[in-house]
Amino acid sequence: MTERNAVDAAITSRRSVRGFRPDPVPEATIRDLIALAGRAPSGSNIQPWTVHVVTGSALRRLTGALSAAHDNDVPEAREYEYYPVTWREPYLGRRRALGWQLYGLAGIAKGDKAGAKRQMGRNFTFFGAPIGLVFTIARDLEQGSWLDYGMFLQTLMLAARGRGLDTCPQAAIASYPGVVRAELGIPESEMVVCGMALGFADPEEPVNRLRAEREPVEVYTTFHEA
Repeated sequence: MTERNAVDAAITSRRSVRGFRPDPVPEATIRDLIALAGRAPSGSNIQPWTVHVVTGSALRRLTGALSAAHDNDVPEAREYEYYPVTWREPYLGRRRALGWQLYGLAGIAKGDKAGAKRQMGRNFTFFGAPIGLVFTIARDLEQGSWLDYGMFLQTLMLAARGRGLDTCPQAAIASYPGVVRAELGIPESEMVVCGMALGFADPEEPVNRLRAEREPVEVYTTFHEA
């Protein structure tokens, strides 16, 4: 496979996996992936990312605390808005389409609030992955650093695909910043950006058959000519 084709394959095969096998991933591999992600560009090379790798008993404690907060409807506010405060088209339609695809594969009928909550709760177990990653950013950094962070996260996910691993970036983890901060000893000066499950996809998990649709280039691109 040529270098170009290998990169294309990593991009097109990347997906949000929502069910993992428990197979461990060597720490050396995790370190390599994070080092590769660190090659992502950032304005003036400030590298605004901080990564927490959570495995073993630490992961069990974190997932237990997050799951308890979710199951018991513990109120906690996000530190930033990830989604639009007011939904409108075309974004609402795209969100609904993905949601119904996911719920259909998970066997959750329309109006099944308990089933939807259970599915949402799987975020807080990192979908059974052996590795949970939590990403934080210095609270006083600006929007440009958040753009840089997105490139770091994407680079990490593509590097994982290059090694036959899968991921799921999880904004849901930032729903309980206080829980995450307490479990991982994160200082108040850092804001929880998101989490990410990392491991080997479980081929028996029905929701892993989900393939999110993408709009054609013409929908979101304008070519300006002389």
